[in-house]
Amino acid sequence: MRIGDAVIDDKKETHMSKVQIDAAPRSDFGKGAARQLRRDGRVPAVVYGGDIEVQHVSLPGHELMLALKKAQVILEVNVGGDALSVAPRQVQKDPVRGDLEHVDLIVLSAQEVRERLVVGAAVAKAEKLAAEEELDTVTLVMAVRELLDEGLDTDEALAKAVENVREQMAAQAAAAAQAAAAEEAAEASEAADEAGAAEVGDSGESSDEG
Repeated sequence: MRIGDAVIDDKKETHMSKVQIDAAPRSDFGKGAARQLRRDGRVPAVVYGGDIEVQHVSLPGHELMLALKKAQVILEVNVGGDALSVAPRQVQKDPVRGDLEHVDLIVLSAQEVRERLVVGAAVAKAEKLAAEEELDTVTLVMAVRELLDEGLDTDEALAKAVENVREQMAAQAAAAAQAAAAEEAAEASEAADEAGAAEVGDSGESSDEG
């Protein structure tokens, strides 16, 4: 896909947001059992939503931590041989160390999976495009998300977002230039007033001497 002079690679648009991870069922929900899981490098979690019964599982901590860093991540969780597409609903972390303590995972419908993949792919493209076009990444990503919510497809949202952000940057630059010019004019006027006052003072002193 091409936007202006930038070319975006479409071949890697989904793998960044979909992660397979194996879950182990758990039946002991006490604090001691949870602490033992975390010592073993696993994170207690609960899976719910859709038409499934609530399932209590544990997940590999390192893999889960890496997965949760991805935008719009979808976890393909294997529970007892069944693969479920889920997304993090609530993530609890240790307030000091930042370690994962517990995760709530909600089951996604097929439509929700498609929507999250589209948004995740668009965000990845927006981040790359921002670097290539020297645009603010956060601003561009937010603009793309808003346009996707309005119903535009990915290519349209990216093109429109770039246009909007460039216009916004141009307006900000113009406003900054106008403010700088006004400040410079004010300083010049102030300097002229001071010079005029000094001349009047010198003239008065000359008259007194005469």
